[in-house]
Amino acid sequence: MNIQEIVSLQNAFFKTQQTKSIKFRKMYLEKLRDIIIKNENLLYEAIHLDFGKSKFDTFTTEISFVLNDINYYLKNLNSFSKPKKVRTNLANQIGTSKIHPEPLGCVLVIGAWNYPYQLSLSPMIAALAAGNCCILKPSEIAENTMKVMAKLINENFPPEYLYVYEGGIEETTAILKQKFDKIFFTGSTKVGKIVYKAAAEHLTPVVLELGGKSPVIVTKEADLDIAAKRIVWGKFINAGQTCVAPDYLLVEESVQEQFLEMLRKYIIEFKYQPDSEHYTRIINRNNFNRLIKLIQKDKIYFGGTFNEEELYIEPTLLNSVDWEDDVMQEEIFGPVLPVISYTSFNKVLNTILELEKPLAAYLFTRNTEEKEAFTSKLSFGGGCINDVIMHLGNDHLPFGGVGTSGIGNYHGKFGFEAFSHQKSILEKATWGEPNIKYPPYSEKKLNWIRKLL
Repeated sequence: MNIQEIVSLQNAFFKTQQTKSIKFRKMYLEKLRDIIIKNENLLYEAIHLDFGKSKFDTFTTEISFVLNDINYYLKNLNSFSKPKKVRTNLANQIGTSKIHPEPLGCVLVIGAWNYPYQLSLSPMIAALAAGNCCILKPSEIAENTMKVMAKLINENFPPEYLYVYEGGIEETTAILKQKFDKIFFTGSTKVGKIVYKAAAEHLTPVVLELGGKSPVIVTKEADLDIAAKRIVWGKFINAGQTCVAPDYLLVEESVQEQFLEMLRKYIIEFKYQPDSEHYTRIINRNNFNRLIKLIQKDKIYFGGTFNEEELYIEPTLLNSVDWEDDVMQEEIFGPVLPVISYTSFNKVLNTILELEKPLAAYLFTRNTEEKEAFTSKLSFGGGCINDVIMHLGNDHLPFGGVGTSGIGNYHGKFGFEAFSHQKSILEKATWGEPNIKYPPYSEKKLNWIRKLL
C-alpha cells in the first residue's frame, strides 16, 4: 500500500468511532504488550545488529520504558478519558461545565535511531491510548530495528488503525505531504524545521522533540565522587548517543583537577572497551567521522583512541576547552566530553543564558542558593540536580524541550494530552434565565452586567 491509501484508510476508520472506545484501546494495548514480550529476543537481535547494543541496555533503556508506558495507560486510561467537571462562572449560571478529552484522528509519529524502540513506540503508545489511529515512521538509520517493528506491528494490527511505514528520506518526504491531525517528531533541530514547515502547509499541530548542548555544572560544594560516577554513566551510556546526555561540563576551577581524575577513574572502572557488551558502537560511519573531527588531540585528558572498522570511539575527556572550539559549536551526540573551568557560578549561569535553550541541564551541588539560582534563572526542557538523565524516567514529569530544543512534551498523562483535544462543553438549564443579556438594553442593565462580569 502507498502512503495515500494508508492515510485514507485511517481517516475512514477513525470516523467509525471505534477508537474512542476505552475497551477497544485497552484491547490493542494489551495485544501490543503481549507481542513485545513474546518477541523480546527478536528485538534484542535487531538492535544489536544496528549498533551493538546489549540485551541489558536494551531492556533498561528501551523495552522497560515501552512496557511501563503500556501498563501506565492501561491503569490510568479510564480516569484520563473521563470528562472533567470544572467551575462554572456566575454569568453562565444555571449551568455545568466539563472538559471532554477526545482523540485527534490520524496522527504521524516519526521516531529516532538512537533509542529506536523507546523513541518510536512510546509516543505511538500515547497516541493509541488517546484513541487515535497512527502511522509510525521509524528511523531508517537503525535499519534492522525499523524492519522488526514493521514486521511485528504490520502482521498483527489492521493497517486502518496502526501501520509502520518503512523507508528513508524519499518516503519521509512523501509522508510529510499528507494531511495529519498531529505530527510527533523526534530528531535533530535541522530536520525538525523541515517537519514543522511541512506541517504548517496543513495547519497540522506538532510535537518536536529535538536536542541541543545540555550543560552540567559541578560546583566545589558537590559530592564530587557521586557526581563523577553519575556523569560518566549518563554520558557514555549508548556511547553518548542520547539526546539528554551531558554535552559538556562546567567545573569550578578549584576542584577541576580532582574531578577530572575521578571521571577518569570511573571510565576505567566501568570497562568501556571495544569488546564490552555494555558499550555501544557508533551508529554509522558518517557519525563516526563527524565525532573524530571533534577530538582535538592537544586537549585530550583521557581516551581518544578509536577503531574505524568497529566504529568504536573510546570515552574521551577533553580538558582546557574554549567556548570557541569546534566541539562547543554543535551537539556532540557521542562519547566525547569537553570540560571547561569557571570561577564564578553566577557568571557561568549568565554564559549559558546567552546560548540556545537546551533540552536538559544538570547541576551538582549541596548549596541551596546555587540550586535555587539554577532552577529559577536557566531555561531548559528538563533536568536534574545531583543526577543526570533520570528525570525522563518519571512518568509524572513532562518530557520535552523549549525554544530550539523542542515544542510540546509527553510521558505519562502529558503524552495522553499531547494526542488529545480538550473539548469544552457548557450545558445550560432551560429555566431561571434572567433577561439581562437580551435587548432592549438600558443603563440599569449595564450596571448589573458590570457587577456580574
